[in-house]
Order: sequence, then structure tokens, then C-alpha cells
Amino acid sequence: MQSRGTMCGSCSTDKTVLCSATAITQPAAVQRCLSWCNCQSIMVACRGIWTKEFWRAVSGEYLATLIFVLLSLGSTINWPAGEGEKPPPADVILISMCFGLSIATMVQCFGHISGGHINPAVTAAMVVTGKLSLAKALFYVVAQCLGAVSGAGILCLVTPTPVRGTLGVTMVHADISVGHAFLVELLITFELVFTVFATCDPKRTELRGSCGLAIGFAVVIGHLFAIPYTGASMNPARSFGPALITLNFENHWVYWVGPILGGILAAALYEYLYCPDPELKKRLKQIFQKEPSGIYKEVETEDIATKPGSIHTINLEGTEKKDPFLEPMGEVSSA
Repeated sequence: MQSRGTMCGSCSTDKTVLCSATAITQPAAVQRCLSWCNCQSIMVACRGIWTKEFWRAVSGEYLATLIFVLLSLGSTINWPAGEGEKPPPADVILISMCFGLSIATMVQCFGHISGGHINPAVTAAMVVTGKLSLAKALFYVVAQCLGAVSGAGILCLVTPTPVRGTLGVTMVHADISVGHAFLVELLITFELVFTVFATCDPKRTELRGSCGLAIGFAVVIGHLFAIPYTGASMNPARSFGPALITLNFENHWVYWVGPILGGILAAALYEYLYCPDPELKKRLKQIFQKEPSGIYKEVETEDIATKPGSIHTINLEGTEKKDPFLEPMGEVSSA
């Protein structure tokens, strides 16, 4: 004998659970249904990771970060003018220009392949604004960190020990507090990510020139200002690479929390306050209702729906279903 179980709130349809009254209780059946729904969600989230386009984008992030870290950290190495002489002080302008031009070049080279993030802070900003799926973002961050470690490792391998120094590890200046360093990293990454969103905004038609060069200039500005304060990370992967090679993680959290928060804040302000998407405004005019099953339903207004007051399941990706892993970087790939 079978009895009807309780409706599962995780299902996307009005599916109920049929269970044996003598062997399985209703809570157990609901738990089994929830497990099934969770497995389905994981399968949907990971369905695109075996595609050629996905791994091409992830490997692009790895290679771009490797080249960026290798070339940029190389500018921090102080070579003495002659044998027995002390190395000269760090040239802030040289380091700033090298970091800025390197990132501009990598964005120009890999922008059409992976989006040219090369920075976990930029990837996090893309996730919170719905331009990148969380599953793809996790692979991106791992690839960026591995690329940074590889780049720093190659630099350490080819650089003589006497001139290697700290290998460009970002460190907080002794005369400022850790809190001030955190604020500096937040602000300079805010400036960088805001530039990324402003220059890559598809809604703008008046822009001319290279977006990569504008992003590179933003990196140069941040380094010219913040090198004396924190070493000007603006990029958690850039700090993670040399820190792992030299095993120097002093105040390392500053270079993760500060840039990521700064990037998220910049993306949220740009996308939802200063330059909101017109389509987002239309969606905000619609009324959303939550059914007892836990599914959100949308009640459309008269000017949108063919039948006023009709209720249907929310579909933020449009009528045509696309694989989020195969969409261009500029489009929304997660709901």
C-alpha cells in the first residue's frame, strides 16, 4: 500500500513523493526527494565543465595570470649596477608601468577567450552581478591562483639568489596599521573594478579606443598611489603566488578581503545604482509571490503578460534555454 507524501519545496514542479506506508515514513520520503533534487541541481551546475569551450576559458585564465605575474614581478627585482654594489631602491614608476602594461596586454590577448579576468576580485564582481556562474567562477579562481604560483615559481627559478629579495611579496608598511592597509586595498581595487565595468559596458555607445588599455591605466594609477602603503596588490592571486613560493603570509588576509570587497562594492554600485540595466527595471516592476512549496512565482502586469494576473514560473534567462558555460562573458550566465 502506498500513500501520498509531502510536497518537496526543492522541486521545480508540483512533484509529490509516493512512499510505502509500511516501510518508509513521510519525512524519510521527503528527505529522499530533497537528496534527489540536490543531485539534480549539482548535475545542472556542472553539466558544462566537460566542454571544450569551458576548459579553453579556464586554461586561458591560467596562462594569462602566469604571464602577468611573471613579467610584473620581474620589475620588482633590484639588480645591482656592479659586483659588490648594493641594489638600487625600487623604482615605483617602473613597477607601476610594468604592472599596468602587462595587464592591458593580457586583457587584450585573452578577453575574447575567457573574459580576461586575471584577478579573483574581478571574478567575484562578475558573480555578484550575474555575469558569471558560481561554478565557473570557482574554476577561474583556482586557475588564477595556480597561474600566479607558476609565474612566481618560474621567476624564482631564473633569478639569482643574491638579487631575488622578497620576490615581490606584497607587505604592509611598518608605519601604517593593518586596518589602514585593508582600506587602501579596498579603495584601489574599487577603482580598478569600476573601470572594468565602465569600459566594458555594452550599453555604452560613445566609447572609443582600447578597453584593455583603460584597465591598464587604472592599474598604473593604483600602483603609483599604493606601492608605498601596501605594495599595491589589487589582485589576490598576484599576492598569493609569491607568498606561497617564499612562504611569507604575513597579513596575507588583507590582500584577499580588501580587494574582493572593493571589487564587489564597485560592481554593485555600477550595475545597480549608477548604470542599471533597463531590463532589470522591468523585472522590478513585477510582483513576485512565494508559494507554500517554496517556489517563487511571478505575477505579471497587464502591459507585459498577454493574460493579466497570470502566474508562471520565473525564467530570467528568457524563453530559449542556453548552457551558461557556453555563453559569452558579457552575457548573463547565471540566474
